Amino acid sequence: MARALILGGGFGGIAAAVTLRRLLDPADEVVLVERRATFAMGLRKNWALAGIEPHAVGERPLERLRDRGIDVWRASITAIDPAALAAEVELLEPSGAPSGRLEWVGGDALVVALGAERDLDRVPGLRAHGLDAYDSARTDEAARRIAEFSGGRVVVGIFGAPYPCPPGPYELALLLAERFEARGLSYGMLVFTPLPKSLPILGEAGCAAFDGHLAGAGISLRTNTRAVEVRAGEVVTADAVIPFDLLLAVPPHRAPAVVAAAGLTGPSGWVPVDPRTLETRFPGVYAVGDVTGIPMPNGGALPKAGVFAAAEGEVVAERIAATFAGRRPEATFAGEGVCFMETGRGSAAMVRGRFLDDPPRVELTAASPEHLAAKRAFEAERLAAWFGS
Repeated sequence: MARALILGGGFGGIAAAVTLRRLLDPADEVVLVERRATFAMGLRKNWALAGIEPHAVGERPLERLRDRGIDVWRASITAIDPAALAAEVELLEPSGAPSGRLEWVGGDALVVALGAERDLDRVPGLRAHGLDAYDSARTDEAARRIAEFSGGRVVVGIFGAPYPCPPGPYELALLLAERFEARGLSYGMLVFTPLPKSLPILGEAGCAAFDGHLAGAGISLRTNTRAVEVRAGEVVTADAVIPFDLLLAVPPHRAPAVVAAAGLTGPSGWVPVDPRTLETRFPGVYAVGDVTGIPMPNGGALPKAGVFAAAEGEVVAERIAATFAGRRPEATFAGEGVCFMETGRGSAAMVRGRFLDDPPRVELTAASPEHLAAKRAFEAERLAAWFGS
């Protein structure tokens, strides 16, 4: 009997667990450790913030994975020993409160899928004066504040890069603009980013088309804008002060502290892995999803997106299953994927391509209702495959 230990119940962790359970001998164990009780896709946050659909509609209890033969532990991870393929966890009460009970759990393969942590305190004043658009636990509160907004200056600020779902902040701006117009509000909207372009992976022509969606909705864009402080009603940058009445923030992100303390991160601050196999420098230890830093041939980094995390989790599962069966692993990650960006009025565009090709081949499609339908199908099909209908 062998055991695969998966740390993290997001896109990558769930995809790895479900695929492993399908491929492994029934006597082998699949253990998934996650502190949250439910899973929901990140795309849900913008729908909730824009008043399209509540976040809870897309949530699924992780306990349902037990029906598939996956051993789900609700626990916080307090330490990782990659050399021993093990982790120390603190078990949580059904309410989610810490129990004080610590336990080490090990495996014959270890998958680190703990995602990226939001780091609001890196920018002084951000926590006090901004609404964290990426905090799913406080989406309802932020949605209420947006619903109560009566007009004025709206800023969607990207306070650090890389961050999950690169088109997400721009989609949020477009959806909010449509909502505010429908309410007849008088407002102005600005999006700022520290990057030199909105989505550098698209290149000059692609960014021009991407930025055209913002301009068409009356949304201003500031690139190369790095915030140094947030005060009441204003974002302070190195060369300007940006006033606001409503600030939706994409905070800086980092690898979880427990991952860094385990010696898994590299100079980039993220976990370096083989781009094709997702192997770390520790034998038997893989990392998938937002916790990783995967270089592309053009010198950039693979975007942090759920579609990549899921594909990586499936590849890792196939490699672990082959190893447990005494076969040579052959599955590799192609770096192929798509991100959706809703543009309002019932349409969406797609950023799609093969990101690990040399050079990467990435394109922005035209917006269409069909692409919005594909986005909704992306969520529905995966939730059904993982959790059942």
